[in-house]
Amino acid sequence: MGTLFENSAINGLELKNRFVRSATWEGMADQDGNATPKLLETMTTLAAGGVGLIITSHAFVSHEGRATPWQLAIDRDERIDGLRKMTDAVHAAGGRIAVQLAHAGAFAAAALSGMPRLVVSSAESADTSPQKEMDGKDIKAIIEAYAAAAVRAKAAGFDGLQIHSAHGYLLSQFLSPAFNKRRDKYGGDIKNRVRIHRDICHTIRESVGRHVPILIKINGQDFIENGLTTNDSIAAAKLLVTAGIDAVELSGGTIVSGKLSPSRSRINAPDKEAYFREEAQAFKETLSVPVILVGGNRSVEVADQLIKSGTADYISMSRPFIREPELICRWQKGDRRPAACISDNLCFAPALEGRGVYCVTRERELQKQSA
Repeated sequence: MGTLFENSAINGLELKNRFVRSATWEGMADQDGNATPKLLETMTTLAAGGVGLIITSHAFVSHEGRATPWQLAIDRDERIDGLRKMTDAVHAAGGRIAVQLAHAGAFAAAALSGMPRLVVSSAESADTSPQKEMDGKDIKAIIEAYAAAAVRAKAAGFDGLQIHSAHGYLLSQFLSPAFNKRRDKYGGDIKNRVRIHRDICHTIRESVGRHVPILIKINGQDFIENGLTTNDSIAAAKLLVTAGIDAVELSGGTIVSGKLSPSRSRINAPDKEAYFREEAQAFKETLSVPVILVGGNRSVEVADQLIKSGTADYISMSRPFIREPELICRWQKGDRRPAACISDNLCFAPALEGRGVYCVTRERELQKQSA
């Protein structure tokens, strides 16, 4: 079994520890989706803070798949130069960085794209903007969009890729019976529901070669009625490994899971941490590739136990790094206090206002100290 601060590798990509910055919507791209100096600073701060592997926020691979304002984009070749500045800055700071490739599907923002939302299966929803059920031509275009984005990522100097298939976005929708009602070869049993993922993996491999690490983020379960189950998710992951996936980041829940999903607030005790650990253990018992566990990780003691017990191979975090981008260096230097993040979920409100994600609570504390 491994240890937290040892060197390791994913498909040849050497990492200095077993900590991953999970893809986090920063809200720091410009209005068109280009990387900004503020985003570069955020990434280089994480690299300097000791994170073994940084994964960018979801970058949309095609225009109609955009989910939010100020979201990073990798849909056109013109993005490459700006993305290259980001990877160069991270590498100069001693870091490693992967880009998360994404399409929002039914949860795309039609008001931003001016295009109908692509859906796996037509259904009524609270979003009344135009939608289009994907046909064979649309599916082929999506597969090609992911492959083209992967080529751009390689050209921009990213150390790896992550395919976003969690939280109810497009590829997650294909996996989930709650969203996928198709009667063609992309619907029905799990072998069909994971077909588009395998097609994407094969096409990416043909485009970028065998030596680019390809990760996937996937739900252990959806926590919605008739959603993806752990058994089906494991079956999908096994098929994805044969298609060329090098590591699996395990998450859970969807945009519409609500209270059925594990609580992501007030994680203030060890027993509240790592709320997907049971699913991770099941994945580890089955898969031959590394499992990256996200979800409520807050203390070095719990992280260490998860690695040493073989529950996971890497520990992934999101909000703790918003509060403390230097957290890993702090732990490695001997200050083993848990992450200062109190899980109040205030950090994304500024991003929704166009100011980028940051820890509101920390800013308030600093203001009080200087008053």
